[in-house]
Amino acid sequence: MKKLAVLFMCLCMIMPIGFVGCSGQSNVVRLNEVTHSIFYAPLYVAINNGYFEEAGIEIELVNGGGADKVMTAIASDSADIGLMGPEAAIYCHVEGQQNYPVIFGQLTQKDGSFLVAKTAQPEFKWSDLKGKRMLAGRKGGVPAMTLEYVVKNKGGLALSDLNFDTTVAFDMMVGAFEGDDTIDYCTMFEPTASDYEKQGKGYVVASVGEASGEIPYTAFAASKKYIEKNRDTVKSFLACVLKGYRYICDNSAEKVAEALAPSFVGIDKVLIAASVTRYLEIDAWCHTPVMKKESFDFLQNIMTESGNLSGRADFDKAVDNSIAKELI
Repeated sequence: MKKLAVLFMCLCMIMPIGFVGCSGQSNVVRLNEVTHSIFYAPLYVAINNGYFEEAGIEIELVNGGGADKVMTAIASDSADIGLMGPEAAIYCHVEGQQNYPVIFGQLTQKDGSFLVAKTAQPEFKWSDLKGKRMLAGRKGGVPAMTLEYVVKNKGGLALSDLNFDTTVAFDMMVGAFEGDDTIDYCTMFEPTASDYEKQGKGYVVASVGEASGEIPYTAFAASKKYIEKNRDTVKSFLACVLKGYRYICDNSAEKVAEALAPSFVGIDKVLIAASVTRYLEIDAWCHTPVMKKESFDFLQNIMTESGNLSGRADFDKAVDNSIAKELI
């Protein structure tokens, strides 16, 4: 009888492993994010509220420190899913890469950065950038290209009218801004912008997203091969993020801050709540994960105007909305 009991226990342990092997789908998702910011709050709410765990998904989160690095992680198969600006996927398509990344869900629909100055400027206008030095982000990245669009269209300036600095790496910008007195402005995401302001080091003078309007700023992408092999996992993943977004919509900023706190250790919950409020005010998050063709085309226009795009990516090949549409 004892032998039968032991055999039964062994079978119970082996069977789940066997089922994973038969389906070919792993419950572990290696997720590489472009940066760590409250801008991606729906994702962190989904992690901290246990939505992924309930769906049987284990998230391994890594901060890539830039869309180019996230894309490299996907291409080298060191990441399953990337959270990044769609520009990285567009470049791959235009360059004709074979196992190209496919965007399967959009997370943000506005630029999530805020312009920070070293002096208080309550009456700031974008034209005030004339003659100033501003850290704009990595050349060819969505942050820099969107900012260029705003400078030209809202400030009425040419890039030659100011020092539009794209020489500092994305994850080094805040340190460079603080340590160099010749830099007048820098863009920062939340909670960095609010924390920087709280410390008295600078002042938030404008929202880039509010000035730029709707743009597919950040999205989830994976290789075509990964999506085909793990479609159910990808669908469950996206459903969890959508559930996180709905939680934000249905609760106070203070309650959302409680859910986000484990992802931002050391950051005051009051600052986290203020960051959430700022993003809600500019309607930063997508109401659905479906990417619109007109928004995708607008982004390509911005990329072309900035001189960083030599061709056009086919929306139907670069974006697969089929999974996202099943969730709405």
